[in-house]
Amino acid sequence: MIEGEWDPFNRNCPSRQLLDRIGDRWTALIIEALGDQTLRFSALATAVGGISQKMLTQTLRSLERDGFVRRTSYPVVPPHVEYQLTELGASLHETLRALSGWAVENMDTVAQQQADYDALVDAQRSASEQHADQRKAG
Repeated sequence: MIEGEWDPFNRNCPSRQLLDRIGDRWTALIIEALGDQTLRFSALATAVGGISQKMLTQTLRSLERDGFVRRTSYPVVPPHVEYQLTELGASLHETLRALSGWAVENMDTVAQQQADYDALVDAQRSASEQHADQRKAG
């Protein structure tokens, strides 16, 4: 593999690992919650909603390690820690906002596609069950 080239079939490819980070369940929500503001841990947990303290801590550490989030700790009692996006994190935020916009624009279409698919599967299942019943009776 040439440096900088993406090999999507190689789990160890750095670009795939980065996409795995960005595509993580909580990353996009944390990046969106931080946006252009600085938040304390509890405010971030509230903004994200549904994330455990352990998972928020793990995800924040990973985002800090990757350079997306800056953690600032103040030497007071009780500890005061704040999180904010770095320049790299802000650029990811812009990209994720575009993706979020796409999702909002297309959610009705996707919901209709899902309903159509489910109806087709239900019709096929029903036809299959009727055919099996006819064979048993026959």
